[in-house]
Amino acid sequence: MNPNKTALLLVGFQNDYFSQDGILTSVIEESAKTTNTVSNTIQLLNGLIKTPALIIATPIFFTKNYEELVEPVGILNTIKEVGAFQEGTKGSQTIAELAPFQHRILEIPGKRGLNAFVNTGLGDVLKQNNIKNLVLAGAVTSVCIDSTGRSAYEQGYQVSVLQDCTSARTNFEQDFYFENVFPLYAKPMTSTQFLEQLEPSAV
Repeated sequence: MNPNKTALLLVGFQNDYFSQDGILTSVIEESAKTTNTVSNTIQLLNGLIKTPALIIATPIFFTKNYEELVEPVGILNTIKEVGAFQEGTKGSQTIAELAPFQHRILEIPGKRGLNAFVNTGLGDVLKQNNIKNLVLAGAVTSVCIDSTGRSAYEQGYQVSVLQDCTSARTNFEQDFYFENVFPLYAKPMTSTQFLEQLEPSAV
């Protein structure tokens, strides 16, 4: 895998999901603890910053009255009801563990739903950087990760999803997606396997 044509996409690494006092921490807590999502992602970033690979984050946040959401359903309705990811709140902020890598992470704002390509400049950034391989990490496995991965595949990208750097709502859901869903359009792998697949001269 050519690191010059590879991007790691960090989805949902925000306090409302991954901090102990996050509003939606309980939604992914079981899976996040099992996969050690945050610690494995930090270890991955420590290896990846030595390469020219692009590192991108697409945080989700809303105005206080959630005017961006018109008759939301499912998880977006839940986000509105519990007051998660409000712009300017601690919950919407990137988790502190990513702070040491801030200089290498390109943050692309605008995400308001499940697919990181919608309402953001993600597609343009990937094209401008001649990216061919898109690697996904973050939460929620069955929602934003899957939605973004399918969209990337349909746009012609080679998609990989990191099993030890993603979190689902349950361990069963995490295993199901990696065994039965992601193989239909992507390459499931671990963060170690991802680093090993990068061209050795660039690591």
